Amino acid sequence: MSQPVDLPSRSRQRAAIVLIATVVGVASTARLGIWQLDRAAQKVALQRSLDTRALLPVIDASMLADTTDAAADQQYRLTVVRGHWVPAATVFLDNRQMDGHPGFFVVTPLRLADSPRSVLVQRGWAPRDALDRTKVPMLPNEPGEVTVRGHIAPPPGRLYEFAGAASGAIRQNLELDAFAREFSLSLKPLSVVQDADGAPQDGLSRQWTRPDIGIQKHYGYAFQWFALCALMTGLYVWFQLIHPRLRSKRPI
Repeated sequence: MSQPVDLPSRSRQRAAIVLIATVVGVASTARLGIWQLDRAAQKVALQRSLDTRALLPVIDASMLADTTDAAADQQYRLTVVRGHWVPAATVFLDNRQMDGHPGFFVVTPLRLADSPRSVLVQRGWAPRDALDRTKVPMLPNEPGEVTVRGHIAPPPGRLYEFAGAASGAIRQNLELDAFAREFSLSLKPLSVVQDADGAPQDGLSRQWTRPDIGIQKHYGYAFQWFALCALMTGLYVWFQLIHPRLRSKRPI
């Protein structure tokens, strides 16, 4: 004879399992939502710090950072640098956009005056030739000393590329150390983004966009986690508390 099944006991076990799973799920998603809000708060503080840096006094070329950590503390501060262009090392970073149009970021090292070091200058943006992808814009010849006004920034951001390290005038990316070795330059661990004010009439656009540090992304992730938390809570309340009571009150 088989033992009778204790239905109330099995029902209680199943209810306990559902409760534990719900509590774990709700706690986990709520914690992830709070973590995303914390990340957003950190990004807000970072954005305020960057905005504050832009209002600080201009950094002279002699004060530009020589290490990566020090360069991070100077990012987005204004600077004025003097020196001579290294035109042979000018590169055109492909697939870069400005105002939604594809083109090139024009990048040239500037050999600093009264210093053996050089700094990479993001000079501006130029549109791509629709008929000839290999054609690059002609830049004016400036053999003498030039003055560049701009703000300190990291080197140009990397885009995904299938091939290995690029060479030639048109490139997808620029890796600072390899670029310095290629042209025998001693480069600062940063770049200067040339501002439109005081820039020469060289045909380059300098409508740089404000850097997006992803604050809204974290708010979006937080909403998703909290929504999932609320959904699990609502499903548990309905199927484990409200629905059984409604069903028990139905007439037989």
